[in-house]
Amino acid sequence: MKIVTIIGARPQIIKAAAISRAIADHFSEHITEVIVHTGQHYDDNMSEVFFSEMNIPRPQHQLSVGSGHHGEQTAKMLEGIETVLLSEKPDALLVYGDTNSTLAGAIAAVKLHIPVVHIEAGLRSYNKSMPEEINRITCDHCSTLLFVPTQQGIENLLKEGFSLDAKGQASIDRPKVFKTGDIMFDNSMYFAEKSRESKRIADVLHLQDKNFILCTIHRDSNTDHAENLNNIVQGLLRIQEVSEQTLVLPLHPRTRKKMTELLSPELMEQLYGHGGIKLIEPAGFLDMISLESRCSLVITDSGGVQKEAFFFEKPCIILREQTEWVEIVEHGTARLVGANQAAMVEAFMAFQESNSYTYPPLFGNGRAAEEICRLMLENL
Repeated sequence: MKIVTIIGARPQIIKAAAISRAIADHFSEHITEVIVHTGQHYDDNMSEVFFSEMNIPRPQHQLSVGSGHHGEQTAKMLEGIETVLLSEKPDALLVYGDTNSTLAGAIAAVKLHIPVVHIEAGLRSYNKSMPEEINRITCDHCSTLLFVPTQQGIENLLKEGFSLDAKGQASIDRPKVFKTGDIMFDNSMYFAEKSRESKRIADVLHLQDKNFILCTIHRDSNTDHAENLNNIVQGLLRIQEVSEQTLVLPLHPRTRKKMTELLSPELMEQLYGHGGIKLIEPAGFLDMISLESRCSLVITDSGGVQKEAFFFEKPCIILREQTEWVEIVEHGTARLVGANQAAMVEAFMAFQESNSYTYPPLFGNGRAAEEICRLMLENL
């Protein structure tokens, strides 16, 4: 079987490592993978570093699309991916998650009658103002095989008319849905071991285990609105003051730019001159794993980071009004606070008052990638 894998954003590059590793270790005689990098993330810290440190096979095709408005970016990807598919003639196209790269890949393939395989299918925040929500819904309904990480994802797809009882050969009109567990859980467990083999950013910054807070901010709804961004930074300053812990903030290049543009001069001075806050460059995946596994708490608007916080048994404050990972909120280990300063501090205080949280195996057994490869061979 020949598959074309579409990657483009940082999370997809990381997720691809699990499938590529499973193919190399267990399915090399049965599956050939052709990797296409759209160039959605092109900064070295957001892309290149992951290929080198995670030993991911180099892309055979580089579209170098770069940044742009959603329509412009998606259109360029669609054109480039279609050209690759016509040349490669794969048996299936594999996409991850919910980015513009995911959407473009799914539409290009389904129009050419190439089966679409969607990993991380079934996720819903039920907020269609988020571009990611439109992307994931559209991709699911273009897909022939839908690999779902959790039971909640299965229930979401059943509500939309998908069936778990499809018989015979899978097709766009008879898609098949499987609960496989989460490939990011595969990766987190595998690379947590790797991260311990060498000195990581947590060591370089002289951070004490369980005595620092990790925060990431990148979502447009937070970075592009002055009120939200100012509220979040005020909340972070207050949490650092109350906790007396170091707060580590890896800054996406775009977030750093927006802070310069939108934060009040007073907040900029407090943030950049604060001895208890470490502003660092975007961290590679092994460094992020090290930070996540060693911190006391996570504050984030990233879907991937909030889930990784659960993997490493850390409470998580989510800087969003909704999440696609509703399981961790329902279980009580994460709290949705939006961009509300008071809610951020309240959530932090609540987590400090209790240490009785549990982290059951909601995301599988760490072998999702192998199961996905097996099911592709069986059903396409």
